[in-house]
Amino acid sequence: MHEPLAERLRPTTLDDVVGQSHILGKAGVLRRIVQSGLLPNLIFYGPSGTGKSTVSSILARETGRRLCKLNATTASLADVKEIIDSLDTMLAPNGVLLYLDEIQYFNKKQQQSLLEYMENGKITLIASTTENPYFAIYNAILSRATVFEFKPLEPKDVELALKRAITLLDEEVDCPLEVIEHIAVSCGGDVRKALTALELLSAAADRQDGKAILTMEDAKQVTQRSAMRFDRDGDSHYDVMSAFQKSMRGSDPDAAVHYLARLLAGGDIVSACRRLLVTACEDVGLAYPQCITVVKACVDAAVQLGMPEAMMPLSQAVILIATSPKSNTASGAVGRALSDIHEGKGGEVPAHLRSSAYKGAEKLGHGTGYQYAHSFEKNYVKQQYLPDALKDVEYYKFGDNKVEQAAKKYWDEIK
Repeated sequence: MHEPLAERLRPTTLDDVVGQSHILGKAGVLRRIVQSGLLPNLIFYGPSGTGKSTVSSILARETGRRLCKLNATTASLADVKEIIDSLDTMLAPNGVLLYLDEIQYFNKKQQQSLLEYMENGKITLIASTTENPYFAIYNAILSRATVFEFKPLEPKDVELALKRAITLLDEEVDCPLEVIEHIAVSCGGDVRKALTALELLSAAADRQDGKAILTMEDAKQVTQRSAMRFDRDGDSHYDVMSAFQKSMRGSDPDAAVHYLARLLAGGDIVSACRRLLVTACEDVGLAYPQCITVVKACVDAAVQLGMPEAMMPLSQAVILIATSPKSNTASGAVGRALSDIHEGKGGEVPAHLRSSAYKGAEKLGHGTGYQYAHSFEKNYVKQQYLPDALKDVEYYKFGDNKVEQAAKKYWDEIK
């Protein structure tokens, strides 16, 4: 049976692990915890191919624990009970180290089944997840575990793994440094992906004088699009959308276009369009009221065009938002109003503002005393519009921009 290159190269000691120096380096806190002889419950959080399962195996070996592995995508409560039943037996006299991969796929009941044994130390849990653990894992587990983040590997770390791997290939390989560098950059910080690409390149390479000749042309074909992580339900996707909106809000057109391109490369026009529409209102707002009209036209054009032409009106909308003056006074005003509503503030609509378009309204006093603004000079008359409990509240405050200051000057003169 063929053993993948990534498996053959799997490290057996912490010194062999590439990357994660922030937790596994000589001064790394996780390394120091293991060296102390203590192994607490741990949660490893990070993208695929960053060493989470490898490190868990090393920790089990270095602490002399029996290692049980489960993958939450396929495991059931029965699998957990089987491990629990082995406790206090000859199979696990000192308890077990349970590595639970993709723990976010366990429901609350399944996760809670581990709590008693985590507390008494019979099960030491190392759970891994590619999702944000503070959203994906129940608080009862989080309160009994320490979270460590595994970060995507830097290209220099991936290069180190690739150079080691070349010595393990089944034949002699001629691999130029530029090919190694290209794979390292293109794998998106996923060392497993990089090693798989190297193995495929070696298998597909032309042979000369008994050597496999790896070329840049082949490397580009094997690694195309691999540097990007596309998971519409995952953290990375929401991180990109967050960065997209924040870059437009922060008036950085270059960064905003970059994150737009990442969304489009992942095939997610819908999210890009939604973020454009909301940002035009939330962050440009009244500083340039026509912005939303232009952005809506660009979004409509993109939807009708489809990819790849859609990128042009969307880029236009992104750059317009990023370079427009900014104001959040409109979103701030409705936010403060909603806060009052949620706190139960409000009260009845003033009687003179209530509908009078029915028989009997006058007897109830509805509409009585209402002053029609257009019947007065400059179409304005002072009267109470807010409920009595909120009559002196100011939700909207004029922004410090040309458009809103012009409106403020106008109303200062009238009022």
